[in-house]
Order: sequence, then C-alpha cells, then structure tokens
Amino acid sequence: MIKLNKPILYFGMIIAILATPSYAKKSSIENSNVLNKTQAGEIIHPSLEDIKRFTTAISQIKSFYVKDIDDTQLFDDAIRGMLKGLDPHSGYLSEDEYNDLKTITKGSFGGLGIEVTSEDDYIKVIAPIDDTPAKRAGIKAGDFIIKLDDTSVHKMSLRKAVKKMKGKKGTPITLTILRKKTPKPLIFKIIRDIIKIKSVKSELFEEKYGYIRISHFQSTTAKDFIKEINKLNKKSGGVMSGLILDLRNNPGGLLDSAITISDALIHNDQKGDEEKIVYTKGRLPGTNFTAIATPGDILKGEPIVVLINAGSASGSEIVAGALQDNARALLIGTQSFGKGSVQTVIPLGSKRGIKLTTSLYYTPKGTSIQATGLKPDIIIEEKEFTNKKNENEISFSESALEGHIKIQQQKINNKNPNIKSKYLDGDYQLNEALNMLKAMKIAANIK
Repeated sequence: MIKLNKPILYFGMIIAILATPSYAKKSSIENSNVLNKTQAGEIIHPSLEDIKRFTTAISQIKSFYVKDIDDTQLFDDAIRGMLKGLDPHSGYLSEDEYNDLKTITKGSFGGLGIEVTSEDDYIKVIAPIDDTPAKRAGIKAGDFIIKLDDTSVHKMSLRKAVKKMKGKKGTPITLTILRKKTPKPLIFKIIRDIIKIKSVKSELFEEKYGYIRISHFQSTTAKDFIKEINKLNKKSGGVMSGLILDLRNNPGGLLDSAITISDALIHNDQKGDEEKIVYTKGRLPGTNFTAIATPGDILKGEPIVVLINAGSASGSEIVAGALQDNARALLIGTQSFGKGSVQTVIPLGSKRGIKLTTSLYYTPKGTSIQATGLKPDIIIEEKEFTNKKNENEISFSESALEGHIKIQQQKINNKNPNIKSKYLDGDYQLNEALNMLKAMKIAANIK
C-alpha cells in the first residue's frame, strides 16, 4: 500500500474539483464519483503508477529546481499544462481571466475587441468585434498575428498573448499581421479602449426588409433580438417582408442565447417530426441534450437570409445550421469557422476555474461542423463594392443617341423607397443578401 503524502492528497482534491460543475450542491468528492463515470458506468481513477510519477516530478522540482517554487504557482502550471494538451479551447482560468470571462458574457471588458485562438504556433483572429479598436483598424477574420509590438508570438501561449494585448485605455499596441493573398506583413497600430458591446443592431431596408446584426451571443442577446424584431415589425407596418440575419465575424458566446434566437424563428407545428435546433453529446451530466423548437415563428414564415463567413463560429454556426437544416433560411457568404465544440466553465473555488470542452454539438440533420464549418447554400465572396456610378461607363440607352426625341416628364412626388444605409454602402455580400431576400419574397408571392 502506497502512503499518500501531501502532494497526492492535494492532487486528489484538484481532480475532484475539476469534475465539479457550478450547479453541484454535494461535496466535490461525492460528485467526482458521479462525474468520473463513463457511459458504461465504470468509475475512472488515475493509476497509482501515474499518481506516483506525478508526485515524484513535483518533489524533484521542489527539491532541485534552481529557485524556490511557490506551491500555488506549481499547481496552477500543472493544471494549465493538463488542459493545454487537450484541445485549443480548453484552458485554465486564473483569477483575472476568470473575472474577465464573467465580464465578457455581460457585455463589457477591456482590450482591443478581438476574438483569437492559437493555430500553427501563432495567434489567429477568429473575428474582430463590431465597433471596437480592432474592427476600426481593419483587422479581419483569418488574420495571423505574428508580432505584438516588437515581440514575436511564435509558440507564445494564447493566455500570454491575450494578456499582452490588454492594457489601459488610450495606450497603443502594434500588431504585425499575416493575411491570406497579401504578400507582405501588415502593420496595425491600435489604441486600446474599454470594450462595451451592443451585441444586436438593426435597420429597415426599403421600408419593409429587416436587417439584424448579431456580433456576440451574450446573456441579454436573445432578449435584445426579440426587441429589435418587434421594433422592425412595427416600423414596417405589421410584419416585415423578410429578414437578413448577419452572423459574419460572430465568434459565438452563450449556447442558451443561440438556441433561444433559433427557436424564435423556427415554428414547430407538432404534427410531424420535431423541429430540432441542435443536439449535443458529451460525458458531463446534462451535456447530452436535444433542443427542440416550440410552436410559433416571430416572422410568421417570412423569408430569411443568413450571412456567414470564416469568422462565424460556435453559437453563430448553431443558429445558421438550425435555420439551414430546417429549410427556414438561405445561407449565403463563405464557409464558417468550424468550431463544433461546447465549453463549460467549471469553478475551482470562488476565484479560479477551468474552461473545459465537455461536448460536441450537431446540427438537426446530425452534421458535426467541428473543423469543417458550414457550407453556404450560395457562396458569395467578400468584394470591394461601391454604389457610385463609374464615370467612364458608356451608356447605350435611348437618351445617349444623338437627336433622340425629348419629352416633358411629369414630376411625381412618390417617396423613394431606396433608403441610404451605412450598412449597405460598400458591402457587396449584404447587397447580394438583400437581392436574394427580394427574390425569395417575390417567389413566395407567386407560389
């Protein structure tokens, strides 16, 4: 029998806490027995040999490392290392990171306004957030950050890179970026700011076509989405003639918000097969579930076009996949990011925690988009676009012919329905989405 010394007991406590969800009411040791069971019911424990190897390593470090090591730092690094080896989205949350994560889901945090991940030993941009310094500077989804000021980020941990990008409001930082199809690195000098996110914005095009942009899925996003839908319906005199849902560069967020928004747009008539929104598979209790749509459609069946791109990830892919698989919307744009995993934030005491990948999600038809992404129904690449007329364009209309007959046109005071929009101007994909939506509405009327 191996004598359990202090490090092993400490490790046993960590294992128990790691497996304890935030809603658990029993002691962490009692719950660890439940949460460490496989689907077959077998309880999983680390082997005594592995425990001995772990504690021996700790003992050697504490005895012979060139400097004294604080126990808290040692165990923090041990947990961080375990999680780093799992996948890019699992990780240890220090006290500051844990507080930052709770703040982000509420919609306010400090930094550049950029969602990043680690890929190929560099930092990759998932998406810049609307109305933030990163977005205004021109950072794009898919960019690779190779330097922060004069420091290379090659093989730098994601945690360290994010920490370096944070700072006081008004302080500058220089990002060196590699961008696809751009031969030379791009230099961006960005001034840090307090990031306050309004996750839902809306506008009415041509007095009847709604446009809603969702930049993140936060705790209030679903409620704000319903509010904006009702506002647009009222502006259009009843129910809009269609909706463009813009999920481009939306890196995700809270799963519940994504499900609630999908449910608002999908009607379950409860007569045939159930209209699924998403289902997940995992080992943590509560992670095997299926979200089913409820009766009612806030748009009363009016057509929907969803815009996605390489910056659309996680929650935005759940919404887009649900609407696509239920034949409720037309997806246009470019292929999405492909993050088909769900992370659960599990507290380690009151000040720290871990973000652990606990399940994979699947679209209603059973498709996992993990590492593959969603494919649009119609691919429309991002292009430079302007509504201004080309001065060199040659006109071949009747009015261009010399000696054409001129007649006095009667003035008509009809209100021009083509309202200028800050969203439409210069956005080729969005203009095409509006054209698609109009065509869908015409087709529905003919049918």
